[in-house]
Amino acid sequence: MNTEASSINPAIIETLYREALVLADEARAAFESPAVAHVAPEDDGLARIALSCEALRTTTRMMHALAWLLNHRAFFAGELSEFQLRRSGRLPAPQPLGDPQQLGLLQPAAAAVVEESRAFYARIERLEQSWRDEMPKDAGAARGLQGRLGSVFSG
Repeated sequence: MNTEASSINPAIIETLYREALVLADEARAAFESPAVAHVAPEDDGLARIALSCEALRTTTRMMHALAWLLNHRAFFAGELSEFQLRRSGRLPAPQPLGDPQQLGLLQPAAAAVVEESRAFYARIERLEQSWRDEMPKDAGAARGLQGRLGSVFSG
């Protein structure tokens, strides 16, 4: 990765990593909070299901973002090559958005954390796309040749 012209540098990664850790901790606290977990006895269970689904989506979203950031930290620390990072350091596609009605069943603190995690993930996605757009145009041809060689020698 050409770190001189890159949209990603160690300072950006470290800042985002710290932000992700704080947000992941806020998510944990929000979803474990007795006030958030409390559901009225007359509730038919939909709020509990909504809470479980959104907690899982949010946790998964943050763990994917943290894994992506950790891969970039490892690259900048010299622990991963650029090839390894580009090959294995992709950010997974975001999970489908939850049902807005389900999100409406959450306590405001939990709903706010869900929205913050979505916004954070979108920022990471834009950063990754910018980084991938910087990839030299001939890298695709080299990757295609590697794939053809692999299929010839593996079959």
